[in-house]
Amino acid sequence: MSAVAARDGWGARLGGMTLPLGILAVVAMMVLPLPVALLDLFFVGNILLSLVILMVALHTFRPLDFSSFPSILLVATVLRLALNVASTRIVLSHGHTGHDAAGKVIEAFGSFVIGGNFVVGAFVFAILVIINLVVITKGAGRVSEVSARFTLDAMPGKQMAIDADLNAGLLNPDEARERRADVAAEADFYGAMDGASKFVKGDAMAGILILIINIVGGIIIGTLQHGLGVMQAAETYVLLSIGDGLVAQIPSLLLSIATAIIVTRVSSTTDMSVLIGKQMGIGRAWVPVAAVMLILGLTPGMPNLLFLLGGAAAAAMAWVAFAREGAGAKGTAAAGGAQPAVEAGAAPGPEAITTEDVTDYAPISLQIGYGLIPLAGDNGGALVARITAIRRDVSKALGFVVPGVRIRDDLGLAPNQYRIRVGQAILAEDTVYPDRKLALPGGASRRKLNGIAVRDPSFGLEASWILPHQVAEAEADDHVVVEPESVIATHLSQILVKHAAQLIGQDDVQGLVDNLARTAPTLVQSVVPKLVPLHVLTAVLKALLADRIPVSDMRRILEGLSDLAGRSLQPADMAEALRPALVPLLLQQMGSVSQPLPLITLEPDLEQLLLRSRRQGDEMLLVDNGLAQSLLTALSERLETASGQGKQAAVIVAQPLRRAFAAFVRPHLPDAVVIGMGELPEARRVEVLGTVGGAPALPPGAAR
Repeated sequence: MSAVAARDGWGARLGGMTLPLGILAVVAMMVLPLPVALLDLFFVGNILLSLVILMVALHTFRPLDFSSFPSILLVATVLRLALNVASTRIVLSHGHTGHDAAGKVIEAFGSFVIGGNFVVGAFVFAILVIINLVVITKGAGRVSEVSARFTLDAMPGKQMAIDADLNAGLLNPDEARERRADVAAEADFYGAMDGASKFVKGDAMAGILILIINIVGGIIIGTLQHGLGVMQAAETYVLLSIGDGLVAQIPSLLLSIATAIIVTRVSSTTDMSVLIGKQMGIGRAWVPVAAVMLILGLTPGMPNLLFLLGGAAAAAMAWVAFAREGAGAKGTAAAGGAQPAVEAGAAPGPEAITTEDVTDYAPISLQIGYGLIPLAGDNGGALVARITAIRRDVSKALGFVVPGVRIRDDLGLAPNQYRIRVGQAILAEDTVYPDRKLALPGGASRRKLNGIAVRDPSFGLEASWILPHQVAEAEADDHVVVEPESVIATHLSQILVKHAAQLIGQDDVQGLVDNLARTAPTLVQSVVPKLVPLHVLTAVLKALLADRIPVSDMRRILEGLSDLAGRSLQPADMAEALRPALVPLLLQQMGSVSQPLPLITLEPDLEQLLLRSRRQGDEMLLVDNGLAQSLLTALSERLETASGQGKQAAVIVAQPLRRAFAAFVRPHLPDAVVIGMGELPEARRVEVLGTVGGAPALPPGAAR
């Protein structure tokens, strides 16, 4: 360890021990007698501490910049009360010896500040207490109470606004996490300030009681124990008691001012002095002030010179303010003139085209027409809440955090149109009606509703956009009624699942690896990037997600890749080799593991024909157009029949055919799940719902 590091370590240890030792010293002052010289030192230190706290409060940009203020206020209050106890002990024990019995500081405040007149001192002390207790402390306490109440009430709304900005792509996860921490810290701070303001109020009341105790106790002790006359005892002990009270009350007043400044502070990018100077330095405001003061200065019977001087000072402030405003305007103009020259045909000024106008790096975008803006809302509407829930569910299903969805209005779209993009590619678009609801017919529906006939964008079912007063009629006829924001969110969910391979990148994969490293560090270090580089691992995960295989079990994926590392396989071949261990994750999402797995098979002759037509190397099927069309039609019918029975069926083929057949089916039936015979879990029961080919379909319920 270097000398600098050692010094820093000792400095940190000493810094951490300072506060506990200071608290113990404060407690000791309340119990043990304190020398007069040390009492003077502590009084000066108390005034110094109060001034420092006040200056720090004046120079904070926002209340949270001084988040330790409630704790510091408590420590300063306890220190002041401990000094009061120590000084009371000295005043009552040695006050009969003279005005310097309690030290130089108390004597100075008793003699110099109040002129040695205890009656004047009593009134000065009473005025300070009234200012501190009735005006500053009471107002700061009320502001703290209201701020705490409104901050706590506004906390859910602020959290929702942060979630909305995150979903809209305006914030990244780290920024959103920091914003949430700031909101929680703000609520904690104002709650603590609400209690801390009671310390200041109690301290002011304790000062009054301690003064009364010192005066009454001092007169009794002076007359009965030390043989002083009543007037002599009163003059001596009252002077000492008021000096002691003033020494404690002035730091208390400074802390009360600091408390009021903190709780009335509005967050900004400048400290309070700069902020006040900026907001009050308005030339138009100082001109009438100067005119009124000059008129009063010319009025007979007034102290003309003083008002004329005040008017001149106000006029000078107006001149300085106008000069500052003019300099700011010139600076703005100069900054505008320093912009690069605009090419011919380009719009000047704020209408100029910038790079931000033509680039959009949001992974997922939802563009909406102006008629759908109320669904999103200013601070997050029903659509934002639905998309947040969709992102959470899809992320859990896929095994990685789906990027945020940026919601933007687009004047180029029709009023009720929306468009879903992944990157720069438009993958889906449709129309919803925010003042209507989508009614989907059920199995027992008997009639068609009066509305705007459409097809559901998610499942392609015939549906109708109906008015709100038709909802009861639709539900009575076994229709499922869906809100417009749910239609958009469900459509988005399908797009996210189908195009999950396009959503995951190297940064996301690195996050998954880092998360696994917390529980399996040796596995991660031995595989990534020693055996499998990050870009290869990303390509493997993309291939798995293209087949809807979740990538949540990163431990099993890395263990499988460590076994495949020495075979010189391509990422697609690695993903195919990993499938048997990962397919159960997909099958358990398709239905309960306690129920038989619905399957659709291929007729053996058809399967052999497809195997012979498989082109080696690129895993493609070379089949006749007529055969391809009939095959896809038959497969679509079988899948729809299974869906009508409430079952999500998988297509099972010979293992060598699986990859090529999946690539053949995916563009036409993206929801179809194709698995190989070697990927079926051994303990899972199956149910063959139908067979595609020349032979008739097997009866439902036939089991292997």
